Amino acid sequence: MSVRPDPKISNSTFLLMGFPGLERDYPWLSIPFSCIYVMVLSGNCLVLHVIRTELSLHEPMFYFLAMLALTDLCMGLSTVHMVLGILWGLSQEIGLDACIAQTFFVHGLSCMESGVLLAMAFDRFTAICNPLRYTCILTSTRIINIGVVILGRSFLFITAPIVRLKFFHYCRPPILSHSFCLHQDLLRLACSDIRFNSFYALALVICTLLLDSVLIFISYILILHSVLTIASQEERLKSLKTCVSHICAVLVFYIPIIGLTMVHHFGQHLSPVVHVLMGNIYILFPPLMNPITYIIKTQQIRNRIRRWFIKQTSSTG
Repeated sequence: MSVRPDPKISNSTFLLMGFPGLERDYPWLSIPFSCIYVMVLSGNCLVLHVIRTELSLHEPMFYFLAMLALTDLCMGLSTVHMVLGILWGLSQEIGLDACIAQTFFVHGLSCMESGVLLAMAFDRFTAICNPLRYTCILTSTRIINIGVVILGRSFLFITAPIVRLKFFHYCRPPILSHSFCLHQDLLRLACSDIRFNSFYALALVICTLLLDSVLIFISYILILHSVLTIASQEERLKSLKTCVSHICAVLVFYIPIIGLTMVHHFGQHLSPVVHVLMGNIYILFPPLMNPITYIIKTQQIRNRIRRWFIKQTSSTG
């Protein structure tokens, strides 16, 4: 069953896409989505709590991990409640101002996560290729400055095209392609001149996501070259193991973006369910998988959590 626009809905109100054809299964679908939402919140909050209370923040890696967890937490908070609202039958409508605000945060947080992953690649490059000067290069002040630059780059550059969305005239059927708002989705519904937004968005993607991915790739080529110069095979493996979590985070972030882009450009013939599913993977998969990956692969975090459980078990026993 397709979503039909309500005649009472004006051009300043939009209908969010649920899961077409699965409306009867919404109560059942809400269960896994609610579990995922809880895992996103609890997993990232757990990582942030461990870093804040247990681990030494003099280790540069944990500054960047805290930034990543905070970004994932904000992404979950800004989007998943809309998905649950649809599945619980609360509301499928969203106003223009709320949609623009959500667009700002979704795209800004995506750009921020890409920047954090690039900073983490630089952290791994410095730790492996220049270990003696690691803490001298990545001082607390320098890391905070990197964080400010990432934050500014992520949200300042997208302000102009996002603000312009407010002044567009939306004359096409107000049905969005996803369960949340995206810039390209709103452009599709606009009847105004969208050339600035289209070209600006393309340039921004090239200068942020594409450039970040290229720089991350180059950093790992340099890391691999440095690791291969190590004589001991055991030391090589030990060095490479420190990169596993970051490599997983990079793949978890970029693969859904590539998949969503491919669906938008080449999947017009596909079922709307595929578009909605790819959109939900894009917003849910990184915030869900990153804390799991870092809890499993980061020994310091894993040890602290294990000690908590042992202490909790002994106190209750």
